Parts: sequence; C-alpha cells; structure tokens
Amino acid sequence: MTTIARATDTLTRDALTVLQPGFTGTTAPDWLLRRLGEGLASVGLFGRNIASAEQVAALTAQLRAEREDVLVAIDEESGDVTRLEVRTGSSFPGNLALGAVDDVGLTREVAAELGRRLAACGVNFNWAPSADVNSNPDNPVIGVRSFGAGAGLAARHTAAYVTGMQSAGVAACTKHFPGHGDTGVDSHLAMPRIDVAAEVLAERDLIPFRAAIAAGSRAVMSAHILVPALDQDHPATLSRRILTDLLRGELGYDGLIVTDGMEMQAIAGTYGIERGSVLALAAGADAICVGGGLADEDIVRRLCDTLVGAVRSGELPEERLADAAERVRALARWATANRTDLRGPETTGEDGDVGLRAARRAVRITGAEGFTPLTEPPYVAALTPVANIAVGDETPWGVAAELFRLLPGTETGSFTGADAGSEVLAAAGRRRVVAVVRDEHRHPWMAAALDTLLAARPDTIVVEMGVPRAEPRGALHLATHGAARVCGRAAAEAIAGV
Repeated sequence: MTTIARATDTLTRDALTVLQPGFTGTTAPDWLLRRLGEGLASVGLFGRNIASAEQVAALTAQLRAEREDVLVAIDEESGDVTRLEVRTGSSFPGNLALGAVDDVGLTREVAAELGRRLAACGVNFNWAPSADVNSNPDNPVIGVRSFGAGAGLAARHTAAYVTGMQSAGVAACTKHFPGHGDTGVDSHLAMPRIDVAAEVLAERDLIPFRAAIAAGSRAVMSAHILVPALDQDHPATLSRRILTDLLRGELGYDGLIVTDGMEMQAIAGTYGIERGSVLALAAGADAICVGGGLADEDIVRRLCDTLVGAVRSGELPEERLADAAERVRALARWATANRTDLRGPETTGEDGDVGLRAARRAVRITGAEGFTPLTEPPYVAALTPVANIAVGDETPWGVAAELFRLLPGTETGSFTGADAGSEVLAAAGRRRVVAVVRDEHRHPWMAAALDTLLAARPDTIVVEMGVPRAEPRGALHLATHGAARVCGRAAAEAIAGV
C-alpha cells in the first residue's frame, strides 16, 4: 500500500512539474503557492500580473519563498510584445528593428540588457526570441516580431539574442518551431497551414533554429501549425515526427521543449486543451504552456488529473512523463545556478540606453531632402488596425506622446475604417498632419485613408510602425520597424529635428 501511494505521489508531482500555468493578480494566490509545494515547477507572468518592476520582484520573491528553484517565465520579446512594460511600451525595439540595423553585437547588447532587467525582477525564463523567418509579408501574427524575411539574417540575430539573454542568467526559449513565418492565419484563432516542400523548410525556416541550438538555447517553443511536408496529420505541437524525430533527432536538440499556449484556438478549438496536452507530451514536448487566457486553479487541476489518467490508461508512457519532468527540473537547476538578480529591480546594466540607441539606428527616412522639422504642434492621426492578439491592446503605441513631449500642444486621435481619411481631415483642422500606420500593405482601408489625406494635404508626414512593405509616401516618410515606445521616440525626434 505504501509503494502504491508513493508511486501515485510521484506521478502527480511529475504531472504538475510539466505545467506552466498563469494566474490573475499582482500577488501569488494561495492555490498557486500550494501547488508549488506539491510539485508545480513553473509559473508564467503576463501583463495582468505586472504593475511595476518592484512589484514583480516582490511577487517572484513570494514564489521563491515557497519553491526556491521555481521557473518564472514571461513573454517578453521587447518591441511590440512586452509584458514588463505593458502599460508604457517597451524600452527596447523589437526583432524587426534589430534586423534592420543588422548589427549582431547590438542585438546581443539589447538582449543582455533586457535579460538583466528581467533577472533583477526575479524572472529567469523568457519565452523569446521569435526565430520565425517572416517570408509571408501578409503574416497577421509574426510581422515585426521576426528579425526579417531572410533565413541568414534571422539565424545570426537569433543566435545573438540567445547568447545575450542567457548571459544574464535568463533562459531563452526560441520560437515557434518549426517556423511560423509563412502563415496567413493567426494560430490564436485557427490552425495555420504551411504548404511548402521539406527542402524549402530546411533551407529557410529551420536555419534560425539550428543557429539557436548551436548558441545553446535552453528551450524551444513549438508552433501550433500544420506542416504537411513534415506531418500530414498533426500540428507541430502534437507531432512526434516534428518534435522527436526532427528537433531531437535530426537537429540534435537536447534542451526543454515547451508548447505554445494550449488555450490558443489552433489546439483548444480542434483537440481540446486536455487531449492536446496528452498528445503534446506523447509527441515529445516537455512543458505545457497554459495560462495566457486561462488563469485559475481549475485548469491546473484538470490538466494534472488528465495527465495522471493518461499514464494509468497507457495512453501516455510513464517514462515519457518522467523524462519531461526531469527536463523541466534540469532547466530549473540551470536557472538557479546562473541566478544574477541580486542588484534589485531599480538597477540597470552598464548601458541602460541601448534600446533607444538601437531604435534610432533602425529608423529609415524617405523624403528628408528639403524637409523642415516641425516647430508647431501637429495633429497625430493613428490609423489603428485590430490588435494582434500576441501584442494585445493594453500597450500604447505611436508617436503622439513623444511628439507632445517635444512639441507641447500636439493633439491626437485614433481612426479606423472606410471613412478614416476624411475623419482625420475634419479632426486635424489646419494643423500639420502626422499619420501613423501599422502594416499599411495589409489593410486596404488604411491605404485608402492615406490616399485621401495626401490628396488634400500633401504635406502630411507618414510614420510606418509595422512592416514597411508599402511604397513610402508623404512629405516625410519614416519606417521605424516596430511600435515600441523607443521607436516612437526615435521617430518624434526626426520629425522635430532634435
């Protein structure tokens, strides 16, 4: 009887160990602390959990008081996808801006400084970088999160990012394997499909992941995408051919394999979260990321019970669950051994301005010849698309706040839809118009609004803060390669001539 009880306890602990849940609130709820005592090894932080760096440091200390080696994960890509600075916008540009500069030393510096700030808050696991090659310019979910459309470019900057992040004692998690860049569907909403030959994948999408593995990436995140050339039946997250045969076997990767959020509709809407989690572990995943949209004790209990039940029924080999749990613990040991968060959350590294320097270098300006910097406050019209789910709609973006700082009296408004152009003209009055767009090439209404604006006001300044695919136009055209706060500041400085 004692042997059975001990075995059950081990099985339950292993099931809890492979889960990476989220929670609500800026302090740890009692159920989460209790589960850490029972075997839960990882916790994910999202924007809803963050009020300030000091508060995050207190929260992670609370977690470590319960379990010293807990993995505290965050989705902090910097740039458009920021959690640590969710309410203000990031102090660092994102991947596309770094790819535009194409200085791997700078990318390494940015990642190292970001890593230092995360470590100072007690965060030791970052679900970043995105190694996706953005080969489909209409991609609705990757875009500026990618270093660019070239495999070599993405590879060298992915490796630099991994090296920089992990130099601060924060484990990098390279995503989204085997590459989410050639999709036209957001996996938060449905199942994307990539229909290219295996040779194309090998020469394009897999190249940055090979570079990440060579750089020592401690974790790799799977993508919820169907890639028939690799597996006709299962999305990558649930595919043994992709996770075990390709990633482990062919690419020789021996670190932690983490799933993308299992509550995303590509999995939840087709397999269900519980069934999907069993299939993911059986396929070779080691950690189940869940909690971006689900954040309570019930999901942890349900998944734990499901995994234990799958082992008892023979659907999930007990050895596979034990191996997955041991890989989680191994990463926790690495993170604990490399902990560097002793200086406090208010301290930055030697170069706290590296993000702004990078953002300034990433700006590309067209039409500067003969342009006279603004001295009067303009009207900033943000032509605002529906928010990318990965980015969210909590984080401010644009140039209005930074222009107001430089040119007090600057006014702004947000516009969308077929009548946006005429609405901007009515709102702006006689003020100079600064039109801010995000992926103009993907939004016909946005392009039409600019047509209307420029026909009536050819002196309009255009700032593209997404992927700059559309032809530059306007009296002055600035491409920032991202919408982080520092990208807005760099653009505002150019407009005001400072």
